[in-house]
Amino acid sequence: MAGMGPRDYTPSAYPRFAVTVDLVVLTLRTGTLQVLLVERGEEPFRGQRALPGGFVRPDEGLDAAAERELAEETGLRDVPGHLEQLGSYGEPGRDPRMRVVSVAYLALAPDLPEPRAGTDADAADWVPVDDALGAPLAFDHARVLADGLERARAKLEYSPLATAFCPPEFTVAQLRLVYESVWGQRLDPRNFHRKVTGAPGFLVDTGRTRTEGRGRPATVYRRGDATALHPPLARE
Repeated sequence: MAGMGPRDYTPSAYPRFAVTVDLVVLTLRTGTLQVLLVERGEEPFRGQRALPGGFVRPDEGLDAAAERELAEETGLRDVPGHLEQLGSYGEPGRDPRMRVVSVAYLALAPDLPEPRAGTDADAADWVPVDDALGAPLAFDHARVLADGLERARAKLEYSPLATAFCPPEFTVAQLRLVYESVWGQRLDPRNFHRKVTGAPGFLVDTGRTRTEGRGRPATVYRRGDATALHPPLARE
């Protein structure tokens, strides 16, 4: 109501709802794109796999809640790489306990260690994305995971996001593996090398080389200062 002040506000006049955070954490392990899943130790959906996450406390912000839940449920702290808000999910009935709105996050990082379950999670594991997409997940987490994967795939086309999966220094072959794993397709090595080394500000030559199997040593790069790829890389 227009003009309503704090003294006129009655909390009981509004429906109750809670805010949660969920995390789509993607990494490359043994050359495979994997997502972090937990096994729920409490109802609802006890024993079923889910994305890590939980309720936002009254005294904390969304980013802090996401970091805390990740640490409490999996033991992962100070995850390096890229973290961004993915979207909000608030369909009625998505949580059988009460009306719950969830803010989902997408995290991308290089090869991460084995997680350790804690709080209300009975287990925490890295699961190949293809396996996770075909499995029943708690709440609407199958949709959240699919959205996170598509966001990651799309951003690889026009941004330097792929380097978030790489160590601080890497070769073009390592970078190509990221694109192939996330996009789920093989890329022509020569065309890929030409495109990424020709994109202004994308890669910085360290002046060093590294031996990778047969052939001449490969140039070692680090991430440049580009915020966008010109021209964009396209999924074939």
